[in-house]
Order: sequence, then structure tokens, then C-alpha cells
Amino acid sequence: MSLVRLLGFTTLGCGCVLGRYREVATSRELTYVEEKGKSCANDGHRRNHTVMAERIVAIRGLELGRKAS
Repeated sequence: MSLVRLLGFTTLGCGCVLGRYREVATSRELTYVEEKGKSCANDGHRRNHTVMAERIVAIRGLELGRKAS
């Protein structure tokens, strides 16, 4: 496990909540599904798992709803 810093989070249209993190050691950014939406039918959205690479491109275009303090 590596140390990460929360950058912020956002809610997708399907109801899933995503968290964006940066690894402290490598500065690599990761996007995790924090909570799966109740009506989400996407099998790729699983709680505590990273979002697939093709989805990250679309997510980075979204403004994060909140930033970590």
C-alpha cells in the first residue's frame, strides 16, 4: 500500500461517487469508485476499485464537486 492524498470527488450521472487521489511517492493520479450508485448498471463500477483507463479520460474533463482541505 502506498500513501495517497485526496484531490477531490464527484458524482456521476449513474449515482456512483468517484474519488481522485495522488500517490505521494510517485505523483501518479488514481480514480476510485468510493460508492456505487443504487441504480448503476455498469459492471465496471465496483466499490473500492479503480475506474478503467478509458473512463478516466472522460472523468478528468469533469469539474470535481468538492476539493479536499
